[in-house]
Amino acid sequence: MVNKPHAPRGPKGNNKKPGGTAAAANGEDTSYIVFGKDDKGNKKGNKSAPIENNSEAAKGGKGKDAAKGAPQPEAEKKPDTRTLIAGSSWTGKLPMTLFNEHCQKQRWEKPEYTMHRTRSGKFAGGVILRQKNQKTQEVTQLPEISPPREYNNEKGGQESAVEARHFAATYALFRVGNAKNLSMALPPQYRDLWKGDFQDLKKEAVTNGQGYLYEADPFLALKQRDEARAAKDKERAEVAKKKQQAEKQSTVTLDGQIRRPDKGWGKSPRVEMGVKTRRDVENMIRGGAVWNVHDIHMSEEDRKDTVKRLALVGFRPSHAEEATTICADFEECLEWLLIHLPEDDVPKWALPENYLAGVALVASDVQKDSKVKRLSEAGYSRDFCSDMLDSSKGDEDKAAFVLQRRLLGEEPVDSHGNPGCSETWEEEQATLEAIYGERYQRKDRNCIIQLELQTPSHEPIGLRVRPSLDYPNELPAIAVEAPLPAYIKLSILRQCLLHAQQQFLGEMMLFNILDWLEQEIPRIIEEPDRLQNLAGATATSNDPSKGGPSGPRKKPRSHPRPIIWTKDTPASQRMQSEWLSKQDTPDQQRMMQARQGLPAWRLRDAVVSSVRASQVAIISGETGSGKSTQSVQFVLDDLIKQGFAEQANIICTQPRRISALGLADRVADERCGKVGDEVGYTIRGESKQKPGLTRITFVTTGVLLRRLQTSGGSADDVVRSLADVSHVVIDEVHERSLDTDFLLVLLRDVLAKRKDLKLILMSATLDADVFESYFSRVSSVGRVEIEGRTHPVQDIYLDEIRQLVSYGSFEDEDADSDLGDDLADDFSVAGGRKLQQKPKPQKQYGQIGHDGHNIDYEMIARVVQHIDSELGRADGGILIFLPGTMEIDRTLRSLMHVPNLHALPLHAGLQSVEQKRVFTRPPKGLRKVVCATNVAETSITIDDIVAVVDTGRVKETSFDPTNNMVRLTEMWASRAACKQRRGRAGRVRAGKAYKLYTKKQEAQMLERPDPEIRRVPLEQLCLSVKAMGVIDVPAFLASALTPPESLSVTGALTLLERVGALEKNELTALGRHMSMIPADLRVGKLMVLGAAFGCLDACLTVAATLTVKSPFVSPQAKREEAKAAKSAFGRGHGDLLCDLHAYEEWSRRRTKGEPTSLLRKWCDANFLNHQTLLDISSNRNQYASSLQEIGFLPAGHMAHAEAPNRHNDSDALLRALIAGAFQPQLARIEFPEKKFVASAAGSVAQDPEAHTIKYFNEENGR
Repeated sequence: MVNKPHAPRGPKGNNKKPGGTAAAANGEDTSYIVFGKDDKGNKKGNKSAPIENNSEAAKGGKGKDAAKGAPQPEAEKKPDTRTLIAGSSWTGKLPMTLFNEHCQKQRWEKPEYTMHRTRSGKFAGGVILRQKNQKTQEVTQLPEISPPREYNNEKGGQESAVEARHFAATYALFRVGNAKNLSMALPPQYRDLWKGDFQDLKKEAVTNGQGYLYEADPFLALKQRDEARAAKDKERAEVAKKKQQAEKQSTVTLDGQIRRPDKGWGKSPRVEMGVKTRRDVENMIRGGAVWNVHDIHMSEEDRKDTVKRLALVGFRPSHAEEATTICADFEECLEWLLIHLPEDDVPKWALPENYLAGVALVASDVQKDSKVKRLSEAGYSRDFCSDMLDSSKGDEDKAAFVLQRRLLGEEPVDSHGNPGCSETWEEEQATLEAIYGERYQRKDRNCIIQLELQTPSHEPIGLRVRPSLDYPNELPAIAVEAPLPAYIKLSILRQCLLHAQQQFLGEMMLFNILDWLEQEIPRIIEEPDRLQNLAGATATSNDPSKGGPSGPRKKPRSHPRPIIWTKDTPASQRMQSEWLSKQDTPDQQRMMQARQGLPAWRLRDAVVSSVRASQVAIISGETGSGKSTQSVQFVLDDLIKQGFAEQANIICTQPRRISALGLADRVADERCGKVGDEVGYTIRGESKQKPGLTRITFVTTGVLLRRLQTSGGSADDVVRSLADVSHVVIDEVHERSLDTDFLLVLLRDVLAKRKDLKLILMSATLDADVFESYFSRVSSVGRVEIEGRTHPVQDIYLDEIRQLVSYGSFEDEDADSDLGDDLADDFSVAGGRKLQQKPKPQKQYGQIGHDGHNIDYEMIARVVQHIDSELGRADGGILIFLPGTMEIDRTLRSLMHVPNLHALPLHAGLQSVEQKRVFTRPPKGLRKVVCATNVAETSITIDDIVAVVDTGRVKETSFDPTNNMVRLTEMWASRAACKQRRGRAGRVRAGKAYKLYTKKQEAQMLERPDPEIRRVPLEQLCLSVKAMGVIDVPAFLASALTPPESLSVTGALTLLERVGALEKNELTALGRHMSMIPADLRVGKLMVLGAAFGCLDACLTVAATLTVKSPFVSPQAKREEAKAAKSAFGRGHGDLLCDLHAYEEWSRRRTKGEPTSLLRKWCDANFLNHQTLLDISSNRNQYASSLQEIGFLPAGHMAHAEAPNRHNDSDALLRALIAGAFQPQLARIEFPEKKFVASAAGSVAQDPEAHTIKYFNEENGR
């Protein structure tokens, strides 16, 4: 039904105009709508239809006849809008009406229709929608809604504008209402469009990513699109910004690729050098750096590849080619170029951000700055010009001549250019002005002439000339001023001056110089001088003739004189006479009787015969056989009898210091002499021997290795270092320590070259077959087996021990106290103290004595008490074997509650004096108890031991080469080690061995431990091997008695390269110094760096602390007080510097002469261990001696000397050196962003949670 099809009804007299109908508003022609069958005409006549309908049918009613009012036949009427749009039978709403109502419901503004023509001339419409914000009154307008242009041109064009508007309304309604079933409200033809073409258009739009066009709320879709676009633009801007920042921070890798830095480095502090500091560093590197240390020459293929790669990252090919003639590889070429290239020719990536090469701030002295600027236009650096100007006292001309002489490599002279009214100079100037005209310019006595030639960029080239005092017999100072790189201008200048020096001296030369420049500048630009030839004009060194070191300086090595086997020399006869006369003395006779009671004495002739007949002799003997003390004497006595006493020089190695000291004392006593005369010893930091007099020297294995290592760096030097040695004896070879296996490899090679050298191997086990097969390939091998002399030893296992001891517990009064250095001293518990017994629950079987994992210290104390009670008044000591020093301390603490004991510690960390206490007799009425590690298993003999308590445990180092992890683990000892331990109980008389483990556990122990070479990291060993001149380290170690794993060797060599000790499989200067220091790799590096950077004492202290342990103690009951005391020394610089400051304060008090009692009280108050500080001091002295021995420090170096310690107080430098020494075992810590919480005192930063802290290492970045 049409909306209000009839005119509004009302009284006749009402003149009010009727309101417009909805149909009229929608463009429908209502003048031809007839209701009923009234055939009568219009009462008012046939008036034309209202004009506002704009109907063609209405216009057709107008005409001449109509005007006259004559009756006309009824004309053919055109269809109205409804009929035109929907047909005569359609009674529903038209599209525009439907769309208008939809807009009203959505509270949108009235739609606006637009109209345009298609290519075929038809009409095509569009709709513009608007929405007003009722709060802000802001109107949002959408882009015109219309079908795609291609569709309108093909299908969407309409014959009339009315049809086009309704078509546009239908399409707009579909755009916003396609999710609803509105098609049934449309006329049939538009219904078909809705279901057909419009659906296809929607699918195409969705496929093209324009599905948003068909949203129900186009205004919301527009808002969401704008927000998404803004977010995307913001994200794109952030990405672009990050990319830009990354490009600024990016680095060029060695293969020419751009590498982005690790994100973590973005938070790292940035350090920039000042101008003066940077210049000093550059000059130091240029003057002191050594390039291509090993004189390696690149192959032609490598050279071309290096030049190509350097050109790829921005260097000139000519510079790259020069670098390849100087350096060994690509990386070194890159470093050389960065150091020697002028700033204006360095690639941009090598310069700091926003840095402009050649741009400098104007100095406060404007006049000086102008002079420097003119001088630097010749190509010299501004800093160099400024220095030369200062040295010339501000005389610009004199500075120019000094610069020129430096460029030519000549010594500066006092004369400078100031010719005054030189007739020759003035005459030539007049001639040049006439020739060059406007290109000639005179400034005071100098002149500037512009060349006709121009630069490749078409810039002018000028020549500035300053006359010399003796011109033309002396070259003038000239400068080429042009926008060319500095090194090219210097190249032009240098070649020109050299040519003038040879061709033009003694005559007017400027015209010839100008002519030469015009011809030669293009060639020089293409082929400039080598940078090395210009070095004199780029460095600010005061001595131009002094170049950098050409290579490493090696001190000449002095090798001992070889042995000349001349029989019965005067010295040999004298020594033989003294030896014979001493044999009849009572003391010697008494010693001889004691010696003759040893099993080794009975095989004296066999030992001597084997050593004479074979180059290698293997002597096997059980503990107590006397092989260690007697074999070396047998050999020496035989040499004396043969008349070769002067040639005798026997070196006997021991695995431990205490063994070397004990054997030296024992052998010296048996020969009725003093230690240091005929028999001596040498251990690290201590030596007693006299060259030319000492015939038997007991040394630790490391001392002999160091002698070979410091011999000179080649295999022949290793042989020559033993030239004066007649016999080498290696004791305890069965232990297979790392040093012993290394020494065996070296000696096997030496034996092949020195046939007169004798090698004696002594083993406490009867497994000589492996050693015989190893040496039989290069020399003859003899064998001697000596039976042991031990008294019967009764084994008592854990099962029986349970029946012998009670189950009470000791009251540990000092469990929480810190005994400090008292544990290092001997202490006695007299009879005034009684055993405190307390009822205790019964323990399980496996927990008594030893549970397989933990040591029961109560059980040890009760076993000691039982032994003491069993021995009664009989003398005899007790030896307890423990795995480590911590266990020794705890055992000593437990033994304090057992009366009548004289308890002593024994381990490798004690000083020699303290170790020797175990050999002395205990005070009267007390029983000696020695708590020892495995150092007491072999080599040493404590002659009053009658009982052994064996925990069966030992601490051994294990190394996992896959994970590069070192572990010091407590584990079961081997059966061979336990056998050695039990043997200590039967050296004097029948004894007992109390084994705190069961027979079953003993059966499960290993027969013998793995060689140490397979259980420890090998970097120190590989460094030592490399220092001896070995080229192929893996092959050398593969020839060992038990070769190490190849993965361990490869990992060690890689670590040495990362540390800086090796470079291209060659030893660096740092590596050579480190190899000669008998310390851990990192500790040695720290000492070398400390000596080089002027903080030697501090680095020695830190190194010694790392070797020993921290001097701070932390008792359980006083943890907070100990922490506060430690913090007082820390200053916020870490634990190592905290230890350093504590030691320095202790050393200062000690140096001032403070009594030991006060020092101990001060240590106790500050929770410091006095004995640990003494150990650190001892190690410092040993390390200082090592540095002196290798020549790194002068022989007369005094502690606290000023020169080596000028930066001792710089904590920042020390932290840097420690970090450098531990590289690459460093981790970068990345903390999260700080969070703050409100408090009464303000915002307080929260401590980060542990899981938010990240750690990154250099190797894998995490």
